[in-house]
Amino acid sequence: AQLTCGICECSICKSCTQFVEENRFSFMAQVPKFLAHTSYCESCFYEKVQPEMENYDALMEKAKSISVFDKSQSKETRLIKRLEETVKVVNCEDRNETVLRLAFFAAQKNLNSLVDVETTSQKVKNGSYQTTIWSGTAVPTQVDDRKLLKDRSLWHQPN
Repeated sequence: AQLTCGICECSICKSCTQFVEENRFSFMAQVPKFLAHTSYCESCFYEKVQPEMENYDALMEKAKSISVFDKSQSKETRLIKRLEETVKVVNCEDRNETVLRLAFFAAQKNLNSLVDVETTSQKVKNGSYQTTIWSGTAVPTQVDDRKLLKDRSLWHQPN
């Protein structure tokens, strides 16, 4: 047996090992120590790791359905209370990933929207290779859609 379980540290063979991708929990702000490993025995995997994976996947689905309001949409969001602290992410590959990471933080706090979303990009050159790194900030909030003020200039038939 050349592999060891990440939790109980027992020796396990390759056919009995449950493997987890290295970046499986990358959207979490702080990954718990027992989830930072890539190989687990079957009992530790089914007792501790699999429930965390299911919870993470549920949070990811919830994050995909979170309402996002940019900083430029201040007319719609001016009456929304901003009780939570601003969350920030850095070093993302694209804008969509940046917004999804911000939404994941809101989903972890059981909130349903992001307001004052502001994303910035920075070009980074490495020799002849150039890439863009994204970062962003937002305020997670709880918004009741019925009470959300709509911008009347966007309506087709305003009063």
